[in-house]
Amino acid sequence: MRTQAAVLWEYGGDWQVEELELDDPQKGEVLVRLAASGLCHSDEHVRVGDLPMEAFPIIGGHEGAGVVEKVGPDVDGLAPGDHVVLSFIPACGRCASCATGNQNLCDKGAGIQVGLQQDGTARHHVRGQDARLMCMVGTFSPYTLVNQDSVVKIDDDIPLDKAALVGCGVTTGWGTAVYGARVAVGDTVVVLGVGGVGANAVQGARIAGASHIVAVDPSAYNRDQAKTFGATHTAASADEARDLLADVTRGRMANSCIITVGVNNGTVVGDAISLVGKLGTVAMTSLGPVTDADVTLPMFEVTAFRKSLVGCLFGNANPRYDIPRLLELYRQGDLLLDELITGTYSLDEINKGYDDMRDHRTIRGLIRYD
Repeated sequence: MRTQAAVLWEYGGDWQVEELELDDPQKGEVLVRLAASGLCHSDEHVRVGDLPMEAFPIIGGHEGAGVVEKVGPDVDGLAPGDHVVLSFIPACGRCASCATGNQNLCDKGAGIQVGLQQDGTARHHVRGQDARLMCMVGTFSPYTLVNQDSVVKIDDDIPLDKAALVGCGVTTGWGTAVYGARVAVGDTVVVLGVGGVGANAVQGARIAGASHIVAVDPSAYNRDQAKTFGATHTAASADEARDLLADVTRGRMANSCIITVGVNNGTVVGDAISLVGKLGTVAMTSLGPVTDADVTLPMFEVTAFRKSLVGCLFGNANPRYDIPRLLELYRQGDLLLDELITGTYSLDEINKGYDDMRDHRTIRGLIRYD
């Protein structure tokens, strides 16, 4: 079939909407008609080259939901008409990571920067060339073809444009608070960066029962939006947050700090360590350039006060369990999804959507296909 897709041809270039030719699904694969795709900062990391992929052209997008149109041979548990969320990391259920409850580390995830199907071939073709897919899903298109390991079936009553958000940003932010930082009732939590992931880290801390949630962001718009999702205090910088925390906690500082800035670096990590107190945890989910390895830490402070730094991929969540769980929290009114969507775009407007993200005019931009 023929459709369209937003394609990247070189690092630093804009997304270009091109005609896309899709093959039929092969063994274990499904064709999905997407309702929406989130505009996540990770695709911006790919665009600028901080998160390089194996080859061009690249079809972006890794946060989407839609309806199954067609299934290939040996697909289990999915049928045409099913409503689904695409998980940006596959979960095969059979490897050692999946079997021990760490689906976010599924062995099949090794292919997300390669961008081909699991058999090493392509089903997406642009200008006669095999196209690579962001995270093996490529949601910057009204149609995509993916392996069943990247598909999570959901209930039909959940609006698909809202469900798209749990394919990455919501689950990553919420999970980094709940699973990474292990926020507990009564905790004081700092969230560094309140974009599409940080807003959900704020939500995760609120739902987990934190008493004080300090949202730190240089953008006044982002700080104001943070209050919608549960922030009790805001600050424009780590230095400002440090003084605020000393006052609020009577000098004990935060129980945890969650790093969800747009572009991470060593200075941000050092700031985060300084904002937590004894036994404090810094949970890091933000990405920086893959070649950036410079971090300065107060080593004595980390040792003497038993501070911890933990990495969080996909919020350390298990997509097949946590995606339906989060959508149930949305159904109950505890998890806010409608409020996250602060800008909607057509596929042709994708570059405007990313301009709005970079200029702090949106929390989460969304491409709607229907």
